[in-house]
Amino acid sequence: MPTPWNTQMESPLRAEEAQTLLGFLQSSEALLSGHFRLTSGLHSPNYLQCARLLMDPVRAEWCGQWLGKLVAEIQARWVLSPALGGLIIGHELARALGVPHLFAERKEGIMSIRRGFRVPPGEPFIAVEDVVTTGGSVQEAARVAQEQGGVLAGVCSIFNRSGKGNPFGEEVPYFSLLRMDFPTYGEAECPLCKSGLAIDTPGSRKN
Repeated sequence: MPTPWNTQMESPLRAEEAQTLLGFLQSSEALLSGHFRLTSGLHSPNYLQCARLLMDPVRAEWCGQWLGKLVAEIQARWVLSPALGGLIIGHELARALGVPHLFAERKEGIMSIRRGFRVPPGEPFIAVEDVVTTGGSVQEAARVAQEQGGVLAGVCSIFNRSGKGNPFGEEVPYFSLLRMDFPTYGEAECPLCKSGLAIDTPGSRKN
């Protein structure tokens, strides 16, 4: 897929919708270049600042509606997202599906479901994140829900930058609107660190 960033990307959307999403990325200036520490702890020359994309309610609703169409076959009865990155898209996906939205958050570094939320026991849910790199946060949130009786039916995200078609394994269905295969590095082998380029940690959880 040709893009403004000369990077090959893949999308299950039709060409028209895929170009709309790329247009949102470009107009919101959500795709940054530099030296970034991702939420996963990996380093990358690129960062997706989805807060910029989702600050426009029209764009956020559009992403939620199209994710909803992709995951409709899952027939989830509720939506779960990790705070902070998954909050807006979790709410929009739940609205598209017509189901409740719960979120998990960290308290003293431990992911938990609080604020009076009650996991519906035995009810299938879909876990959603804005961007998946390693998938660590959304997996943590899903485990907490499963421990409380929820049934994980699938995972989805707006963007997949894990470098894999499904970073969660074949047993868990995974959907995304756009796959973006940008390079990532561990700190020890990061060429950006070796070049002395200052690092930025823009995510909601510093590592």
